[in-house]
Amino acid sequence: MDKLTHTDDEGRAKMVDVSTKPSQHRVAKAKGFITLQEQTVALIKENRMKKGDVLTVAELAGIQAAKRTSELIPLCHPLPITNVEVTAHLEDGGVSVTATVSCVGQTGVELEALCAVSVALLTVYDMCKAVDKKMKIGDIILLEKTKSG
Repeated sequence: MDKLTHTDDEGRAKMVDVSTKPSQHRVAKAKGFITLQEQTVALIKENRMKKGDVLTVAELAGIQAAKRTSELIPLCHPLPITNVEVTAHLEDGGVSVTATVSCVGQTGVELEALCAVSVALLTVYDMCKAVDKKMKIGDIILLEKTKSG
């Protein structure tokens, strides 16, 4: 296993110094899913949830979360995010969320993509909790990350 980068020689947590790394265009994509009861899916589809348009609010929450990731993850660098795309799709059995985040910087945006998905799913949970006591958030995964130039 490689040496952990977020600890010093004594094992104390530290922020990684990226000052010597070149700025590159970086993109990360993540996804996740929340399982919902059939009745909840129907309410979302018909836009009859009391708190409003679940999918749109979840997408906005995901965008906001990506932009604030460094405030939530202690050793995460604040990044100059250039784009965030969050899509929430209603499917049989629940809602899938995909987030793609990009920046030009010295470190990757995978945490921002994962944070966007997580918060979007939590938003679906919050908006549906009054009608669905069996929701399950899961399968949050990083699909890809790239860097170029």
